Amino acid sequence: MVTETYTDGISEITVTGSIVRVDLMSLSPSERDAHGNPVPVLRQRLILPADAFANAADLMQQVKNSLIESGVISPGQQPRDAAPFAGARPGRNTSPNFS
Repeated sequence: MVTETYTDGISEITVTGSIVRVDLMSLSPSERDAHGNPVPVLRQRLILPADAFANAADLMQQVKNSLIESGVISPGQQPRDAAPFAGARPGRNTSPNFS
């Protein structure tokens, strides 16, 4: 049996040397912020060597391009159900490894 994991998104990517850590988050069914929005909760972490991360990023870009070509999504489209989460900084990675 294969274990499956659902994620609402990636909350942070951290690079330490040649290791990349990708934090997968989901929105809490019970915890809420001051505005009543579900708060993001770390669910799992993917830890990959840098070359495996680069290969995964290339593969995801290919899939994204296929989804755009087939009309499933539009370029730059945000998921319909996506809700910004507290601490999100669009266009800025929170990792100290990025400037």
